[in-house]
Amino acid sequence: METVGFFTAEEKKQLFMLYRKLLQLSGETLQKDDCRKLKTHLINSIQSNLIQRDIFGLNPVIKDMQTAVIVAEEIGMRRASILGLMLHDSVRCGNYTIEQVQRDYGEDVAGIIRGLIRVHDLYTKSPTIESENFRNLLLSFAEDMRVILIMIADRVNIMRQIKDCENDEARRQVSAEAAYLYAPLAHKLGLYKLKSELEDLSLKYTEKEVYYHIKDKLNETKASRDRYIASFIAPVQKKLEESGLKFHIKGRTKSIHSIYQKMKKQKCPFEGVYDLFAIRVILDSPKEKEKQECWQVYSIVTDMYQPNPKRLRDWLSVPKSNGYESLHITVMGPEGKWVEVQIRTERMDEIAERGLAAHWRYKGIKGESGLDEWLTSVREALENSDSSGMETMDQFKLDLYEDEVFVFTPKGDLFKLPKGATVLDFAFHIHSKLGCKCIGAKVNGKNVQLKQVLHSGDQVEIMTSNTQTPKQDWLNIVTTSKARTKIRQALKEMAVRQHAFAKEMLERKFRNRKIEYDESIMMRLIKRLGFKVVTDFYQAIADETLDINEVLDKYIEQQKRETDTHDDIVYRSAEGYNLHATPPEESGGKEDILVIDQNLKGLEFKLAKCCNPIYGDDVFGFVSVTGGIKIHRCDCPNATDLRERFGYRIVKARWAGKAVGTQYPITLRVVGHDDIGIVTNITSIISKETGITLRSIGIESNDGLFSGTLTVMVSDTGHLEALIKKLRTVKGVKQVARN
Repeated sequence: METVGFFTAEEKKQLFMLYRKLLQLSGETLQKDDCRKLKTHLINSIQSNLIQRDIFGLNPVIKDMQTAVIVAEEIGMRRASILGLMLHDSVRCGNYTIEQVQRDYGEDVAGIIRGLIRVHDLYTKSPTIESENFRNLLLSFAEDMRVILIMIADRVNIMRQIKDCENDEARRQVSAEAAYLYAPLAHKLGLYKLKSELEDLSLKYTEKEVYYHIKDKLNETKASRDRYIASFIAPVQKKLEESGLKFHIKGRTKSIHSIYQKMKKQKCPFEGVYDLFAIRVILDSPKEKEKQECWQVYSIVTDMYQPNPKRLRDWLSVPKSNGYESLHITVMGPEGKWVEVQIRTERMDEIAERGLAAHWRYKGIKGESGLDEWLTSVREALENSDSSGMETMDQFKLDLYEDEVFVFTPKGDLFKLPKGATVLDFAFHIHSKLGCKCIGAKVNGKNVQLKQVLHSGDQVEIMTSNTQTPKQDWLNIVTTSKARTKIRQALKEMAVRQHAFAKEMLERKFRNRKIEYDESIMMRLIKRLGFKVVTDFYQAIADETLDINEVLDKYIEQQKRETDTHDDIVYRSAEGYNLHATPPEESGGKEDILVIDQNLKGLEFKLAKCCNPIYGDDVFGFVSVTGGIKIHRCDCPNATDLRERFGYRIVKARWAGKAVGTQYPITLRVVGHDDIGIVTNITSIISKETGITLRSIGIESNDGLFSGTLTVMVSDTGHLEALIKKLRTVKGVKQVARN
């Protein structure tokens, strides 16, 4: 190859190895001259210096070939997907056109490249990745399902390659996207193996200590776990063999990420997660005997071990909507441990292992409307695959979100609106004040009117004017109920202000002409003038369709006509108004010890009560509905939920300067032997620590152990870590942890 300088010696070895593997995986589907043409295009792009290494220094050609191997080997896609993947960089960089691709390789390959480029362009708008809206937009942009599968495979490949990368910030960002975006997508598509790998690698790069703690624990307990599985399986295997069934048994250990989630959910250490594995009995049964033999195994297992009837899951009688078939039971094994046993046939297991089981439904996660039917169609296409399964699957399009559009702000925040929404809808969607002042917008850099209809992917900058006010005809422009309600509300408020102004002007005229104002006489006059409601009368004055001087003359006439005398109206003095001022809430934003978002200092913020961050913690900001900023720890129990549901409201935050004189409340949980002397030692250590104050302590004892909750005031994480280290050295203390 003439492009030797583009590849290192190691990469050249990889190149030829990957090339041979791809030929082996996809050779039968490739057409004549595909390889020759592809090689020519890649050489041209490399020699033109158009395709570059990425932020991690990965060679783009090698990276795409590695992804292509995953696409072919682990997902099962062939020619169109591999060629589209290998050529999209050349097209994106302008060295090759979509029309040329269509001519040389066909519409199938061109369609995949179009989808990959559209998704790449979507990323350049710097959106908030950690949001449901972005995932939906990604799906609607890709159109061809193969694009999503390629992107998942690409992210898996990148995560595999960056383990030794020095750019930790970039690696953390890629890992966060893998967890928030690509793992849930893989889950929804049923790619269980790839989903688990993405989650595990993401945990490894973002929470290294947690990952290796669980990994080490798994390695430590592997021998005892294997022994336990063997002792559980042995009698079952003997009985099944005696019954004449053809089968094999295997154990499945939970992924590290799954174990960590269980530890967090149950608030327990590794040792507290009892269901670390499941036993799987896989039968070699003819189709017509599948159910019968599965229930036969169920009978044998439950005769030997006590079942938990509440944990029976029968997906044999009624398979899941996505086609998943299996029989799950939980039984009491040796040593009083609960063990999950999954019973299925080879056919069922193959579908499940290839990801078609869609375990997200098993976990109780609700899918979006339309996704179930689409997944079922994909499953049917794959089940009928035999020789050319992916060819059928190639025809599927993602039109799940045809009733929604997703648009960006100039900063990259993403919003979801109904199809047909206009610029004015978008302005009111962001904020009612913005909507009321809106005079138009720039959509993708071009000036447009209020009534411009928006489309997915549009970048919208709202233009405003302080002289703009809502108009009645705006109700005909907007399509969303929110905007319509806000416009009506604004029109009503404007009318109230106009009426108040008109009334004030009228009363001022009364004072100028030294005419005594009588409310009852005025009400009768308004009725005589033909106004059914008072607001119409004042609106006529505001619109200047009714002359104030004429009103005064008619009022005097009305007053003379009146024979009744009326008592003077008693008014309350303004001095009698008592203002109940509410004390301002405490804010942590008085000192510039936090830098928020784009190096902004001095912003008002509060420290979240759910995780009590202190100086030195890794933190992020969350913009609350009231507009204030709440500061959370990155490992806050609510962090994942906030990022997934409200990613667009997350702002970066970091500590700056020194936290001199500032103290934060921290709750520590201490577990140890039930001995008053230990508690005395703990309080003694705290009292001797400079800069640390004990605020409160609560002790509970049970079964020879005490559990203490200490609230201490500390200035930063350095002091806190030093304190925790000292408390752990106290004889009899078993555990010290920050709540």
